[in-house]
Amino acid sequence: MGRYTGPVCKLCRRERMKLYLKGEKCYTEKCPLEKKNYPPGQHGPYRRARLSEYGIQLREKQKLRRIYGVFERQFRRYFEMATKQKGKTGENLIKILERRLDNVVYRLGFAPSRKAARQLVKHRHILVNGKVVDIPSYLVEPGDEIRVRDKSKELEIIHNSLRRVTETSLVPWLQLNKANLSGVFMYTPERSEIPVNVNEQLIVELYSK
Repeated sequence: MGRYTGPVCKLCRRERMKLYLKGEKCYTEKCPLEKKNYPPGQHGPYRRARLSEYGIQLREKQKLRRIYGVFERQFRRYFEMATKQKGKTGENLIKILERRLDNVVYRLGFAPSRKAARQLVKHRHILVNGKVVDIPSYLVEPGDEIRVRDKSKELEIIHNSLRRVTETSLVPWLQLNKANLSGVFMYTPERSEIPVNVNEQLIVELYSK
């Protein structure tokens, strides 16, 4: 199955929450979720059948997968990695997803969405420890420096996105230098620090069946 290419706002409506897939539009009144806070479909806001236990677990999995923009096969691989690590599998899974390079570029504010961050990485605009890395799924390690290439520092998308970043909006495990368009992944965050509204235990239960 290929990557979803339809209207991403429908994905937010399907999950009944903002997944921040559209960039700047998600922060304005133009966000469709502000006016249509119900799943898409011809029956609109009318009552729908209750979800089964499996359905609830599936929705949590789809929600997390869509937030980080990964394929089902990738997601399964991350889950298997998480099961082999010490600690709670669900928490380990989210920690792994947070270490993806495209996510770190987004968290630093170099891109308005994770999708835009993937494009920056694929187009070789991002350096990790001084070397070009064009793999969005690259897992960043504590102490790694993520920087915009010198020849890419004039990109409008980066500067427009950085205008929204403040000291309070930046997550604590990242250190940002706006002047140099660089940042450092200080440490792998704890689950309580990661602002992702997902019940990861339901995902563990889903894959444990």
